[in-house]
This record gives sequence, C-alpha cells and structure tokens, in this order.
Amino acid sequence: MTLQGSWIWYELMTPDADGSKAFYDRVVGWNIQTMHGEDAGYGFINTAGGGMVGGVLHLTADMTQHGARPCWVGYLGVDDVDASVAAIGAAGGKVLMPARDIEMAGRIAMVADPNGAPFYVMTPTPPPGGGESHAFSPTLVGHCAWNELMGEDQQAALDFYTGLFGWSLPEPMDMGAMGKYQFVAHDGVTTGAIMRKPPQAPVSAWSHYFRVADIGAAKTAAEEAGGQIMVGPMEVPGGDWIIQGMDPQGAFFALVGAKQG
Repeated sequence: MTLQGSWIWYELMTPDADGSKAFYDRVVGWNIQTMHGEDAGYGFINTAGGGMVGGVLHLTADMTQHGARPCWVGYLGVDDVDASVAAIGAAGGKVLMPARDIEMAGRIAMVADPNGAPFYVMTPTPPPGGGESHAFSPTLVGHCAWNELMGEDQQAALDFYTGLFGWSLPEPMDMGAMGKYQFVAHDGVTTGAIMRKPPQAPVSAWSHYFRVADIGAAKTAAEEAGGQIMVGPMEVPGGDWIIQGMDPQGAFFALVGAKQG
C-alpha cells in the first residue's frame, strides 16, 4: 500500500493511561501496554491477535494547561513530513506541533486541515518499503475500520485531502437534509467518509471507528466500565452497527461491529 495518504497509527491522549487500559481492554478486547520500557509517558495498543494499532500518550498537567484534551488522533503516512507540512500550510491547513524526530519511530508533525480538524503526518522508520502498518483494516477486530470527518466546509475538506494525499471519491450517499456522505478511498480501498458537520457538533473533527466482534456486548461493557454511550447501536449501510460515546477519561470514541442476536 502506498504510504502517502494511508492511515498508519491511532493515538489515544489520556490523563489516566491505566484507567484507559482498563476500559478499552474490556470493551474492545485490546491488551494495552501503558509504558514503553522506562517511558511512562507512552504505551502501545495491541490487539488480541498480537497486532499493534496505535499508542497511548499520557497527558501531563503541563500539557492540559496548554490546551491538550483527552481524544483520539489519527496519523496519516507521508513520504516526507517537512514537505507535507509546507504543502498543508499552503493548502489552508495549520501546523499545531512542528515536525520532530521520534527515536526508533520516525518523523512526525501535528497539523490541522482548513476546518481545524487535527491529525498527525508521519514518515515512519524504517523508511517506506521497509514494512507496512496494519492499524487500519475494514474487517479485522481490534483495528480501525472506518475514518469519518465532520467538517464545517465539506468541499474545502474534500479539496484538501484529495489534493494532498491522493484520495479518490467513490459515489457518495445522499443523506437528504444532511447533504452528501462522501466516501473516500486510498489505493482503491474505501477508508471512510467526509461529511458536512451538523450544527450540534461542537467542532470539525475526525472520528475513528474501531471494530469489535459484537456491538451489543461492547455497548454493555462500555457502560459497565464507566463509559457513556451517546449514539446507538445504530445500523449503517453494509449491515454493520455503530456506537459513539465518551470514555471515563473524557475522550470521544466510536466502535463498529456486527450485532449478534
């Protein structure tokens, strides 16, 4: 798969890594490692099958004082972070965190699209061709199966992502008064959609839907573990069901899966 424009990593920012582990291990079936060696500030998200889909960043008091909040943020792979940062700025985006090198991981920068939705760009180590990320998979349980952007200006978002990352636009779905649900694809694989932000949504943002085996069981587990379900279970085209909610640490989360029984 082409690196440029692919979803390669998902990061949970949380003030309580152990609390987040307890919640998501139970709800999604992950095995979250809250520390990376001696680094108490970062851990990894492992699926039951042993794959790695993302990381956990511990939000310190200093980070929260500077505006950081619990949330999920996705990483888009790029061939050259510095060139991408320049192109993002020229296309109406913003740099939220300048490019920097992460030892043994790669070079990253945190940016925002023209609507203000944040995401990371990353050129991983080893360089392109040295391995593939499987953080995104439409079918594998524990992986991200869908990436959905709600943007204030839908056309601006479509122009931005197709122009910079080479995404294509399959036939959209008409949602009536809500406008077009525009699917987006990378290397011929539909990875999500871009839609107009509804008035009740506070900000433009990406939502990343992680696949579970049973959406009903996940809903029950989330509620029992202290989470709040805000939407669903709701059936979506294709036969899957989704839920959206808030985890106990205050991060919005979204899940997709079959409805058993």
